[in-house]
Amino acid sequence: MTDTTLTVLTAEEEQAGLTLEQLQQLVGLVEYDASTDPFPVIAQDAVCFVVGNATQTANFYQLALGMELEAYRGPETGHREAKSYVLRSGSARFVFTGGVTPDSPVFEHHRKHGDGVVDLAIEVPDVDKCIDHARAMGATVLVEPHDETDEHGTVRLAAIATYGETRHTLVDRSRYSGPYLPGFVARPSTVVRREGHPKRLFQAVDHCVGNVEIGKMDEWVTFYNKVLGFTNMAEFIG
Repeated sequence: MTDTTLTVLTAEEEQAGLTLEQLQQLVGLVEYDASTDPFPVIAQDAVCFVVGNATQTANFYQLALGMELEAYRGPETGHREAKSYVLRSGSARFVFTGGVTPDSPVFEHHRKHGDGVVDLAIEVPDVDKCIDHARAMGATVLVEPHDETDEHGTVRLAAIATYGETRHTLVDRSRYSGPYLPGFVARPSTVVRREGHPKRLFQAVDHCVGNVEIGKMDEWVTFYNKVLGFTNMAEFIG
């Protein structure tokens, strides 16, 4: 959501199963004018993980947490070095990627860090505007703005670096109707759940925590203030 004056929810927000008032309370909306925002954000697009066994992890999240499989990319679809499963629960979208070939960069990342989040993808209305502002504010641009297209339309993408090896991929999917991104195919859940299993156990991503380097907290807070235009809502000191 990009404005507290909105009276309707986006398609992504509707999937959370919450009213406008409930969503405002959940995310702590503040007064906001999109016309003056150099880095407008629509929503969290996806939380992307690298894992040791993508198939096993995808099955676990479907069985234990009630997520639904929506899309897949892997050797069977022409992506030989890795496989990725796209799962959803309400408006929350998780992507689990695991290596396939021994020389896959995914395996190298997993050997260094284990299972974990590598990309907090953000849906934005204007990728180029956001990248121009991020670059001007000193952010490292990892992937320049570009289009990816298939039979479902076109997605505009780019990516910036943040703490550690984590990145933010910026996504404009306003011209796209596919299951996730070009290169992915629709894939329904095939796991068998016990009788009476709830439809889903969670509705949306409440927040994401970034564990930054020792002594660099203020630096990264400033980064998110300057580059993404985020504002401080609360502070916890232990």
